Amino acid sequence: MPAPAPNLLAGRRYIHNLRWWIGGLLFASTVINYVDRQTLALLAPYLRQQYHWTYSDYANLLISFRVAYTIGQTVCGRAIDRVGTRRGLSLSVLWYSLVSMATSLSRGFYSFAAFRFLLGTGESANWPGATKAVSEWFPRSERGLAAALFDSGSSIGGAIAPFLVLPIYFRWGWRPAFVLPGLLGFVWLLVWRRMYFVPTEHPRISPAERELVLAETADSGGVGRSGSGWMALLRLPQTWGAIAAKALTDPVWFFIADWFPTYLVAKGISLKNELITLWIPFIAADLGNFFGGAASGYLIKRGWSLGAARKALVVFGGIGVMFLIPTAFTVNLPAITALFALATFCYAAFSTIANVLPSDLFTGGSVASVSGFSGTAAGIGTIVAFKLIGYFSDASRTAPAHSFDKIVIVAGLVPLVGMIAVLLLVRNTRATKQGLVRPI
Repeated sequence: MPAPAPNLLAGRRYIHNLRWWIGGLLFASTVINYVDRQTLALLAPYLRQQYHWTYSDYANLLISFRVAYTIGQTVCGRAIDRVGTRRGLSLSVLWYSLVSMATSLSRGFYSFAAFRFLLGTGESANWPGATKAVSEWFPRSERGLAAALFDSGSSIGGAIAPFLVLPIYFRWGWRPAFVLPGLLGFVWLLVWRRMYFVPTEHPRISPAERELVLAETADSGGVGRSGSGWMALLRLPQTWGAIAAKALTDPVWFFIADWFPTYLVAKGISLKNELITLWIPFIAADLGNFFGGAASGYLIKRGWSLGAARKALVVFGGIGVMFLIPTAFTVNLPAITALFALATFCYAAFSTIANVLPSDLFTGGSVASVSGFSGTAAGIGTIVAFKLIGYFSDASRTAPAHSFDKIVIVAGLVPLVGMIAVLLLVRNTRATKQGLVRPI
């Protein structure tokens, strides 16, 4: 039997809709995660001058983070399945908050690279941990929206980071600009440690909400309960469906997030008076997150099966990202912006389903592990994609206006392959009848 929650909250009234307060904490952790992550990107123009870094040096700093983040998704996912969501996310946020603050001690390229690697290691636990928390606290009809809520923290964190980091830099310099954002994690930790317990142990969950949550989230045995090893999970087609959903969509998002300004310049478009254009795809992605979660939940409440409701959004997203393709045939900025916005809206709807699939398919002991597999595959795909993007864009530099056109066409088609993989792999099989995965 697990130890009962401390009596810190004993005697207090129940919290209405407590699960959504938990969802808000997961959203906040993602915001802080991205603020800490974006600090270097925002300070890079000034640090490059101070330390005389080349663009290749800066790219290697980004890759040092990405390598640790990619490996860490699987390792941390498994660790969270073993130690639990509360302790796992506590250690993660404590780790990367300390690393963010310690980055202020950097003295050159190699120390920055080391701290970026450590930051990626700590931050990699966020998505597996948040996905596991959603599986513990939300019924099926609400998991999509809950996943959209915490996932939207990435766009919000990226949007608010400049307003937090740059004023600190301009007033006190770059070292405090790493320290003060890192302190946000400690504030979050105080609330998290006080507020997060599993539903069976939480002292402030009402009996009605506890019954609602446990009716669908209680483990029923099988892979999730026993916490099977990686090889057992990788033998299941449903695991590979969840992996494909992330591995064949996230690299496209990171291409848009990191290369969109460069793509516009390559098309001969000046950014000097068009900065608002750079925000529009991110705003559209935030809306797409909530659309994907809300729409799938609505379909479930209308009587659709869980699998049909999730796959409807996967089809919507896989086809919708193809809006990227027409941008290769125009240099009209409003048209390009609108097409990218439609594509990111559809991507985000797909991404929300990709984030929630592990909790749909697996019970508690394996949710974070499968989410970690997905994140690692997405990280590998992103690293490979960026290497290829750099190579092919450089190879086409003699025709700069068209150097990204083929890349954008491929980016519009890759999620379609992911859609097909999900439709083929995420289904009820003999493993479902054996209780190894949940029915969908």
